Amino acid sequence: MKRTIDITFTDSAEPKGGVAFVLVTGNGDAAAGAERVDPKGILAKARGIAGFSGKAKSTMDVIAPEGASVDRIVALGVGEGATMTSNDWLAAGGLACAQLKKAHAATVYLDVPGVEVGAGQVAAFASGMLLAAYDFDSYKTKKDKDEADKEPSKTKVAIVTSDPSAARKAFAEARGVVDGVLLARNLVNEPANILGPVEFAERASELKELGVEVEILAEKDMRKLGMGALLGVAQGSARPPRLVVMQWKGAKAKHQPVAFVGKGVVFDTGGISIKPAGGMEDMKGDMGGAAAVTGLMHALAARKAKVNVIGIIGLVENMPDGNAQRPSDIVTSMSGQTIEVINTDAEGRLVLADALWYCQDRFKPKFMVNLATLTGAIMVALGHHHAGLFSNDDELAAHLLQSGKTTDEKLWRMPLGPEYDKLIDSKFADVKNTGGRLAGSITAAQFLQRFVNDTPWAHLDVAGTAMGSPQSEINRSWASGFGVRLLNDLVKDHYEG
Repeated sequence: MKRTIDITFTDSAEPKGGVAFVLVTGNGDAAAGAERVDPKGILAKARGIAGFSGKAKSTMDVIAPEGASVDRIVALGVGEGATMTSNDWLAAGGLACAQLKKAHAATVYLDVPGVEVGAGQVAAFASGMLLAAYDFDSYKTKKDKDEADKEPSKTKVAIVTSDPSAARKAFAEARGVVDGVLLARNLVNEPANILGPVEFAERASELKELGVEVEILAEKDMRKLGMGALLGVAQGSARPPRLVVMQWKGAKAKHQPVAFVGKGVVFDTGGISIKPAGGMEDMKGDMGGAAAVTGLMHALAARKAKVNVIGIIGLVENMPDGNAQRPSDIVTSMSGQTIEVINTDAEGRLVLADALWYCQDRFKPKFMVNLATLTGAIMVALGHHHAGLFSNDDELAAHLLQSGKTTDEKLWRMPLGPEYDKLIDSKFADVKNTGGRLAGSITAAQFLQRFVNDTPWAHLDVAGTAMGSPQSEINRSWASGFGVRLLNDLVKDHYEG
């Protein structure tokens, strides 16, 4: 069952039942105020018996003694504490959420002596709880096996902090980012029969409520623009394509916008170059890049980011219909470049080719970052722990790498170069859409680079991180929402204000 976490901030909580969380350092220091729920010092005694060292990301669950104001006390180990990063605070919140169990109420004591616990840290902890509580169960009709084992659908959480007003303000901004991540997860988790290109575009249009300007281009609009590459992918599906243009205008008009472009293949059979049946059900997530861009636009608008941002997503379905494009077909992109289609399963780069060209041609952005579940080759190289980063601009790449470290949405920079670019030269057209078996993720990036002109650009291949990535303290979902926090941090630290 999906659990709703209702968080409040206070400086004087008097718990009544439920569970109390107390941060404990490796030195044994406990958060101030813990004596309210532990007047007999049971935590200190239990630490010795259980061998609880307080190391980071460890927990100890203790039944509260008779007469206590709560039912359980959970110690959350934070290690040295003083070295905790924002991501560590997120993880601590996620661990707390996992320990809620049947509790209808929880009280959290965070202020540990010697540890910086400002509004930002409190907001990060609260955000971690919300991210960890996410569960996509919309289509389950039998959600509870046994009434006795049922967890509550809602838990009220009071976080005790010395400055609740500052915490509320910080959390209001952080909440917008959390909601952006959860939106991206929802979009990726949705089955393809529910979320087609038209339905995805409608979901994106809901961002108007936050002040985002949303424009939806239909097939006839794209045909007028000459988007033959994107339309070639879509022609095998009964479901019409869409190109969604989102604009957040948080700065003065004179400020050059930054731009994010997402691949949105709502389902990818591979087309005529059809994929093997095993695992094809995961291809409902081949729109993870578009989901991240949509979630990012939500995050930036919700926190009223002082920056002008363009978000563009190309939405298609790749199907093996009698009208589908064939290997050897030659299509003409919006840029005028002709593309020989060697493999119809290398379709995401065709969608992005037109979306990227349209973006740089119409908006003249300061930079473009595209996200795409583009190649299996990137998973061979990096597995599920890093997304691949390709860029024509060292400064942009450095900023992205730093944001990856800050948010723990890690990136690894991969090479680009003329030797790889030659591999996608075509005998019959200006370029072909695959370069063969070797260096597959690199040649895919080289293909995209041919459609960005001189615009500073980065390509994030998130095939291994947007879905099916290892679960963590803040995510137990198949869809991770990867990229939303990363790119929000990029904008906030380097391009805002």
